[in-house]
Amino acid sequence: MKNITMLIHCRDQKGIIAQVTAFFLSAEGNIVYIDQYVDRENNEFFMRLECELPETVLIDTVRSDFEYKVAKKFNMLWKLYTRSRSLKMALFVSKYEHCLYDLLSRCSVGELKVDIPLIISNHDDLRIAAERFGIPFYHIPVTAATKPDAEVQHLRLLEEHSVDFIVLARYMQIVPPALIERYPNKIINIHHSFLPAFPGAKPYHSAFSRGVKIIGATSHYVTEELDEGPIIEQDTVRVSHVHSIDDFIMKGKDLERIVLSRAIKLHAERKTMVYGNKTIIFS
Repeated sequence: MKNITMLIHCRDQKGIIAQVTAFFLSAEGNIVYIDQYVDRENNEFFMRLECELPETVLIDTVRSDFEYKVAKKFNMLWKLYTRSRSLKMALFVSKYEHCLYDLLSRCSVGELKVDIPLIISNHDDLRIAAERFGIPFYHIPVTAATKPDAEVQHLRLLEEHSVDFIVLARYMQIVPPALIERYPNKIINIHHSFLPAFPGAKPYHSAFSRGVKIIGATSHYVTEELDEGPIIEQDTVRVSHVHSIDDFIMKGKDLERIVLSRAIKLHAERKTMVYGNKTIIFS
């Protein structure tokens, strides 16, 4: 069987679900998952569908038939993905190692079903991690003088390795507009706080000084507005006056690992849809 995933977005109208399911029935498909959401305030419809199709069915034919028979009628924005290969994920890192090692471990045991063709860093510190897992590592320093050349190198390497999406595993550099434009809603960042609270270089110190009772982590898509992109996943952990700053940092790092891996899994399984500056997340 051929396994496909479809994401659909259009104005909410009568008959969408009926016609979509009828189309796949006529193609001898077996729908194994379907979920939909209606934004009633804006009258917008969202759907995610997984379907098994016979081996004899041509995917290009399915795409053209669906556009002609269903999508045009409802003026749909839609994408159909096959699950014939794993997505290729590039990792950008700096000096923090906790998210990198976590992702490499999860991928090596098959928990995250993605391929990592390369790791890019503005420092050479984490080359040893790449070598341990047998992944090519590229050290590309980023300074005021080298930024333009670094951007060219990044884009060239990503193209050469046919990268599908990028993960900033605590990469401590601002992503240039050209990279964001090339990979819209395909660059995932992990932020070391429960956005938008406590921004800056020492969020745990700020949180500690305020006597907070929870700390958190946020994973989001990268846009040109720093740390303002659509949020994919968030989580928190309780703390109290008995915890030190080191406790805050340790708990925060654990959250960053968990939240980032969840966000990557959602993205890789085509369970996210970006709408404005928000995301629709399917189960």
